[in-house]
Amino acid sequence: MTDKPKIALVTGGTGGIGAAICLKLADSGFRVLTNYRNEAKAQAWKAEVGAKGYDIGIYQSDASDYGQCEALVKQIEQDYGVVEVLVNNAGITRDTTLRKMTLEQWNEVIHVNLDSVFNMSRQVVNGMLDKGWGRIVNISSINGQKGQLGQANYSASKRGMHGFTMALAQEVARKGITVNTVSPGYIATEMVMAVPEKIRDAIIADIPVGRLGTVEEVAGIVDFLTSDSAAFITGADIAVNGGQLMF
Repeated sequence: MTDKPKIALVTGGTGGIGAAICLKLADSGFRVLTNYRNEAKAQAWKAEVGAKGYDIGIYQSDASDYGQCEALVKQIEQDYGVVEVLVNNAGITRDTTLRKMTLEQWNEVIHVNLDSVFNMSRQVVNGMLDKGWGRIVNISSINGQKGQLGQANYSASKRGMHGFTMALAQEVARKGITVNTVSPGYIATEMVMAVPEKIRDAIIADIPVGRLGTVEEVAGIVDFLTSDSAAFITGADIAVNGGQLMF
């Protein structure tokens, strides 16, 4: 008789870094689930990875809405059981200088990037405490560590994620639960590859390893942090940026 696979919930998992995390955790034996807002995109992605042998559960839910997060986790618990791994990956940008930034642009980024971390973590932490085991990984950004022109909203939201990480890590450390942050630098996602080549080359010139990162490299760090081997790592902010920012 085999052990039941642990349940991993990845927010924003149908594209880019989130999709790579979903597949990597599935390869490691987790039962992987993700949420989505765009039905057509999510169904197309599920079919695409399904053709490769992956069975990723998808649920329509907005991570920036507390009530929807509460309903999502209750449904997952009914369908599969307690969420033991949570990867808070959902994120958006609404870039502009502060003098031009609207309240809507500020609020939207804070709601999606930062409020979602509270919304989802709040729903799963009690189940993890009851089990005496859990992993929460928050996907931040190099721009949350150093700031970035035109991203006051984004940088604030991503910096706030790690403050949340450090506080929660201390609350649950003695209960077998770790909470960590992963801060990617410039990764070869569709969004980055859509940047004009001249600008992209300038970005790469500022990265000591001389290239963009891959989504698989970020997913590999998340996979390690969710394993038993990482049980002594908590409250950390792990940079995956090719040496672009060292501290």
